[in-house]
Amino acid sequence: MSSPENPKPPLAAGTLAEPTMNPTPSDSTPPVSRRQFLRDGLRAAGVAGLGGVAGLGAARTGAREYYWQIDPDKCVRCGRCATECVLQQSAVKCVHAYAICGYCELCTGYFNPEPNALNTGAENQLCPTSAIRRTFIEDPYYEYTIDEQLCIGCGKCVEGCSRFGNGSLYLQVRHDRCLNCNECAIARVCAGDAFRRVPVDQPYLLRTAPPAH
Repeated sequence: MSSPENPKPPLAAGTLAEPTMNPTPSDSTPPVSRRQFLRDGLRAAGVAGLGGVAGLGAARTGAREYYWQIDPDKCVRCGRCATECVLQQSAVKCVHAYAICGYCELCTGYFNPEPNALNTGAENQLCPTSAIRRTFIEDPYYEYTIDEQLCIGCGKCVEGCSRFGNGSLYLQVRHDRCLNCNECAIARVCAGDAFRRVPVDQPYLLRTAPPAH
């Protein structure tokens, strides 16, 4: 953990800053690990980002009162979000619930079932577009972030995370991209009937706990 006496070097462009920790907590304050601070900060950043996107979408659609959204508890990761959207690149993206992520060294949402090595080599990655970035935090924890410009909404990472992990990776319709069609082409063929209409002021169905298996 960096300190005021030993500042951490600036982060590269596009990365999330580590949450600031009070340099001199009181004796009554319980110790908090670096991992917990990272988890809480990234969770707040993720929710704030989704809120900003929701505001942009609401401004664009004007009088429309409902959006299409995916219920993560009904999603079966069928792959149709990537192929059936009317947009060239699907409006459905993987999002990450950092609060329930295990920050695993062997992330089953990132790695192929039988990777050659636990490194960032393309041959070891489950994602077909390398849209997940893996960053070392501290032994044995790694952070996984989604590059939405590369994500095609195929759900392969979600399948791996749901089967063997905490289910912190899941799919959501991003409303800065979605056209909010009257009849959603993906919803029409969704294998899990996971698409439903949600109010504009509550446009995301956020996962806050591991799914029940």
